[in-house]
Amino acid sequence: MMSSKNIQPWISAFRLKTLPLALSNTIIGSSLAAADEKFRWSVFCLAALTTIFLQIMSNMANDYGDFVNGKDTAERIGPKRMVQSGEISPKTMLRGIILIGILCAASGVSLILIGTQGMDITNLLVFGVLGIAAIAAAIKYTVGNNPYGYRGLGDIFVFVFFGLVGVIGTYFLHTQSFHWDLLLPASAIGFLSTGVLNMNNMRDYDADKNAGKRTIVVAMGEKKAAFYHLFLIVGAGLLTIVYTLLNYHSVWQWLFLLSFPIFALNLRKVFTYKNSKELYPELGKLAFGCLFYSLTYGLGLIV
Repeated sequence: MMSSKNIQPWISAFRLKTLPLALSNTIIGSSLAAADEKFRWSVFCLAALTTIFLQIMSNMANDYGDFVNGKDTAERIGPKRMVQSGEISPKTMLRGIILIGILCAASGVSLILIGTQGMDITNLLVFGVLGIAAIAAAIKYTVGNNPYGYRGLGDIFVFVFFGLVGVIGTYFLHTQSFHWDLLLPASAIGFLSTGVLNMNNMRDYDADKNAGKRTIVVAMGEKKAAFYHLFLIVGAGLLTIVYTLLNYHSVWQWLFLLSFPIFALNLRKVFTYKNSKELYPELGKLAFGCLFYSLTYGLGLIV
């Protein structure tokens, strides 16, 4: 029987603080569907489960890949890595990644079958390809030869899969329909999700630079990364405001503005911090801000 001592390293490897962020795109996509009176609990639950599995697998692959590629060093400021610390062996972590990948695939297939039921098989195949691409991208971020996370491409993966695909895909599986203005809220949550990754990379700037891990922050430098962060956060707010004005029907739709103070405080820290360690707690705060934004935005759509 597995003891709590054996379970704790896996809980740490899952990085539970990142999961609220992962749920944000499911909440937004489902809320948009609910506003159109086409919400389905089966789609919501399976989409949430699939997204959580995808995020956990990405976290575990990052832990494993950084160790195997020699990018985890004593300079890291973030949470302790389970493989580097020796609490989980590389082989055991790899097995864990495979298991979570299987669970992610199982929930994803169930989601696609339910969401595309009664539609042309082309839709099923398209979502199948997207699902495979999402799993592959989550693993290839730091695993394998020449992982794209070391070439400054991680931001694109987050924006596409945790923004565009997450929101629009969830909406489509609820409603079996699509309209172009969905790109606005989908891009908004994509920007916020990318902002969390950018915070992580700003925190790890020195360690990543010395380890040869070329993130966007390493490529552009800390000062420009702060303005890039400003673009992501302000851009998300502006896109949400534009979508609200285009689809306005109730004052409740402005509830998402309650999340703006959280983002304002985050931006203040980004432009005033003196030591990278100060950014460590900001990741959790920004992830919570994204979840709060999604909940208030979603509530405003359906009230």
